Amino acid sequence: MSETLTVTTADRSFDCYVARPNVVGTYPVIVVLQEIFGVNGGIRSIADNYAAKGYIAVAPDLFWRTDPGIQLSEASEADVAKAFSMYQAYDFDHGVQDIAATISAARTMEGSTGKVGVTGYCLGGLMTYLAAARTDGDAFAAYYGGGTDQYLHEAKHIGAPLLYHLAGADEYIGPEAQAQIKAALEGKADAEVHVYPGRDHAFARPGGSHYDHDDATLANSRTDEFFARTLR
Repeated sequence: MSETLTVTTADRSFDCYVARPNVVGTYPVIVVLQEIFGVNGGIRSIADNYAAKGYIAVAPDLFWRTDPGIQLSEASEADVAKAFSMYQAYDFDHGVQDIAATISAARTMEGSTGKVGVTGYCLGGLMTYLAAARTDGDAFAAYYGGGTDQYLHEAKHIGAPLLYHLAGADEYIGPEAQAQIKAALEGKADAEVHVYPGRDHAFARPGGSHYDHDDATLANSRTDEFFARTLR
């Protein structure tokens, strides 16, 4: 079952895609953060999968300030160019504020237990990390967030459990950046880092050109266990 959640901010309001379990009840919420392609079919399918696993999934439109509702495809060169253009212009600080507002709304939405986890991919992976440092979410699972190494000074502010997945052969997160991320997080009691050797960026996104079924399944199983432990 899907619906739309409207989140109000000090500026305006924005919409989130919401997927719910088929059985009416009370469930934890997982906020699913998009890649640079918007809340497209791939992100909605991830949200739907979380709903099937017994969570309310909420996918906020992170690009609402510039192009609300945009959905882009990796298969289109024009869409890829548009996506990177929007990414380069994206205001990460405003984005974290939007995520914080989404978390707050998710805690009180109908059917929510009040527990809220956050997960995200690519751009959403970085935003998951920043949200772990700056918001009051209950648990965070980040997938290969490009640019995370530029914000490692914020790791000291992370108090909630954090799970971080790295692609070993990531074209956007090189070996030095990966080493820095691991060094910053592996010393924290509630943080765990997993590296998937030979995998490239976006290996866990269904339908993507770098998708790897086996390692995506492994990474997702670790995320499932993580959220079952931290949100139930």
